[in-house]
This record gives sequence, structure tokens and C-alpha cells, in this order.
Amino acid sequence: MLFGQSVFQSVLERLKAEDETAEEAEAPAGHRVSGLGTGLAFDILEGVSVASQRVGQAYFDNLEHETPEFVEKPAPPPEPVMPDHLTRTAPQEVAAELAISAADTPLTLGEKRRAFARANHPDGVALPFRDNATKRMMLANLLIDEALRQLR
Repeated sequence: MLFGQSVFQSVLERLKAEDETAEEAEAPAGHRVSGLGTGLAFDILEGVSVASQRVGQAYFDNLEHETPEFVEKPAPPPEPVMPDHLTRTAPQEVAAELAISAADTPLTLGEKRRAFARANHPDGVALPFRDNATKRMMLANLLIDEALRQLR
């Protein structure tokens, strides 16, 4: 340990000295990049400028080319058509579709709820028709919950 230095500081000094001697030993190798086993070679094709070989320059080189005057745009998607069952939002119409009877059990009511949700859930219809689908699902859930309450 040197005067005024801790053991850690003296180890750091020794490591720095070792690195400097290693760099001096490798210096005569020429224009090499540390970590690469071979030198770099660049081939420049005939008629190709060095500026166009730069990645950022390639974008600006292509701006000079003419763009076609007419570019076909894809046809807009057709407007969605509301299914007929989504127009029926009255409680009597939804009740008629569910066909809840006194013979229904909690199991059959659960099956009816799932079948109705597969056809009418708001996530399964186009955006303009989600309000109607939401109303239908709310009514169906209300009717099925009421039927389940009466069974108990």
C-alpha cells in the first residue's frame, strides 16, 4: 500500500498500468479496431457515388425520382348493415325470442343466456349497432335474472 492510498485505490492504479502496457504492445498492429480479427474493406461499385452509400443519404437521393400521377386507392369498405334481430329492442320482443317458460331450470336459463349473448353481445356487432345490442343484452339479462329469482 502506498502512502495516502487505500488497498482498493492501489489495485486500480495497478490495473490501469497493466492496461496501458497492453495497449502499447498492440499499437504497432496498424489501423485496426479492437475486437475485430480482420481489417475493414469497402467495395465501391462503378458509377455509384460514395454519398449514396450512406444510409441517411439514400432517402434524399430517392426524392428526386418522379412519383406516378395516379395511385390507386383501395375501395372503402362497404357500410355495415344492421341485422334484423338488432332492430327489436322492446321488452316483449326480447322475451319472445328468449321463450322463457315455467319449465325452464337454472341450467336451461343459463344456456339461453349464453346463446342470446353469442348472437347479440355488443362486442360482436359493428360500432353503429352497439347501442341496440346493449339494450337487447340488458333486457335479456334482466328477464333471465327475474326468472331465476322466481325459481328460488
